[in-house]
Amino acid sequence: MTPPYEVYTPLLTHGWSHQVRTDGIQTFLASEGLGGVRHCYAMPSSSESAWRAWGGYPSEPHWSARFSSGTPTTLVAAFTASLISTEPLQRTVQDVPTQTRRALYIATPTGNQPHGTTPAALPPPAPASGPTR
Repeated sequence: MTPPYEVYTPLLTHGWSHQVRTDGIQTFLASEGLGGVRHCYAMPSSSESAWRAWGGYPSEPHWSARFSSGTPTTLVAAFTASLISTEPLQRTVQDVPTQTRRALYIATPTGNQPHGTTPAALPPPAPASGPTR
């Protein structure tokens, strides 16, 4: 089983802030303030969300995700790793909320290859003709 620190260590190494409260909740916030992850590590009930993540300002998030205490920590760790990914995503201006455009990083595409595909391998060279030993 993956320990909880595997979920938030990548956030901390990428400059996210960390706040721990005495009621069993810790919060990690992106450096530009446009996202966060909250972990309830001292939960009174297993039916409550152990992890909550959001994008945008905390008061008005554009999206949110919740993970129960039964969610494998490995899955939550994969989710938080995707939050800090610097892999470019193709978006149009209409896909990005106006108030968050200032936080965008612009990257030049490296080619027209669809995401997730690899180039086909070249066939092996033909055997040389002539006598063999």
